[in-house]
Amino acid sequence: MKHSYIYLAMAAASFMTACSEKEEDQTPAPVTTTELVATINSAQQVPTNNSTATGTFAGTYDSSTDQMKYTITYQGITPTSMHIHVGGPGTGEGQVAIPLPKTASPITGTVPVTKDQATKLLSNGMYVNIHSSTYGLGEIRGISAKSKRMRVGGFGSEQ
Repeated sequence: MKHSYIYLAMAAASFMTACSEKEEDQTPAPVTTTELVATINSAQQVPTNNSTATGTFAGTYDSSTDQMKYTITYQGITPTSMHIHVGGPGTGEGQVAIPLPKTASPITGTVPVTKDQATKLLSNGMYVNIHSSTYGLGEIRGISAKSKRMRVGGFGSEQ
């Protein structure tokens, strides 16, 4: 009988130890991507012009890989070059930070992004500029901004 109590006590201790161990951390992995958007038009060009050309920019910056995937669409313009420049709203011609291919719309790609460029991209400090033969310094442009779509726990929602 004495042995039964010892075995019962050992079993209870083992059970309590097993139950008290923490389960694996259930915290979801941090979101490492930020969605970026821009409406591209002549009203944002400095100085503005009368072009009716328009476009859109949609990008996803991934801080874990320091890369940005992007899609640019445009209409009403025959581009001679395209870039992402350093500069915020209302600034003049900024330094070219990321050259983009001059191809037919839509344009998609992935580019490396430095930490400094990422900081500017995420704080309205860079813009997409599409140049033409009519407007050599840029016909249309759009400031890159964080999308109002927010990811919470892996799910997207409109804000």
